[in-house]
Formats: sequence, structure tokens, C-alpha cells
Amino acid sequence: MTIPQDTKTILIIDDDQDLCASLVRSLSRRGLKALSAPSTEDALTMIDKINPDYALVDLKMGGASGLECIRALHAFDREMKIVVMTGYAAISTAVSAIKLGAISYLSKPANPDEILNAFKDEPPLTQAVPVSRQSSIKTLEWETIHEVLRDSGYNISETARRLGMHRRTLVRKLAKNPVK
Repeated sequence: MTIPQDTKTILIIDDDQDLCASLVRSLSRRGLKALSAPSTEDALTMIDKINPDYALVDLKMGGASGLECIRALHAFDREMKIVVMTGYAAISTAVSAIKLGAISYLSKPANPDEILNAFKDEPPLTQAVPVSRQSSIKTLEWETIHEVLRDSGYNISETARRLGMHRRTLVRKLAKNPVK
């Protein structure tokens, strides 16, 4: 499945370099000019030069979040179609992404055909719904820990205090799933 018309440019913004490389290859084979950026900051330095028609944005990245990226991309070009793809699917983030200008929301992993379908104009763009995959308690716990850790400047003691847990317990949990 390809997106019709002239060659369109898609910018993939994700800190997972292997995923980006794979998507760039796959989407290029489907007729798009595909480029990637590992962070919101890098994407914002590129957009003036490449003026992308589409953007595929990961929500959880180092540095500025995917939501901040959507806001900046939409401010740069209100006509740019933006799709969010994340491994941390949640209704609240889907709603936030749509309010900021994203047209659809995909859960990782998504194949290139699902990504291209998300950019199509059918069905109505405002009715994007995340894939119905429930998050496990462990995933929700990990998301919460990661958000508080980031908000506290990666200070373990402060994070443990904010979460109301012992510092050693937090260290053990982080050792099981190290932060990228």
C-alpha cells in the first residue's frame, strides 16, 4: 500500500535507532522519502530543511517528549499530518496527542502498512482510537516510575521519596528494567 501523488516526505522521530532504520527502509520502498531523527530537538533542526508532509512521533524519548514534538511540528506546519506511535498506549496520552494536532495513534509495534493507513484521510481523522491493548500493572508501574524519575532529574532518592517507597526497592526495580 502506498500513499498516492508525488513523493511525500515522512520524518520518523524516535530514539530507537534500529526501529527508525527499519521504518526508513520499509517506507522508502513504498514510495516515500523517509528520514529519521532520534529526538524532538534533532527533528526541529531538520524540519526547515526537509519540510516533511508527514511525521511519525514516539511519545517516550529522552529530552523533550513526543507531545512537545507534536506541538512544535503543528506550530511549524498546521497541514502536516502527524501520527503517534508508542509502546506505552494510554487513553490520556492519545487524547492529549489528538488535541495537539496528531491525526492518529498507534501502539508499537506497528507495521508499515498500518502506519500508512493511519495517514490516510479515511475514516475521519478526529476519531482516532488507540489499539485496545490493556497495559499490565507492571507496565503502568514502570511508566509511573520512569515519569517521576525524569521529573526529579533522575535523582533516585528524590524519586523514591515522591513515590513513597524505599530507595533500595526503587533501585531493585530499576535494575530489572534499566532506563535507556
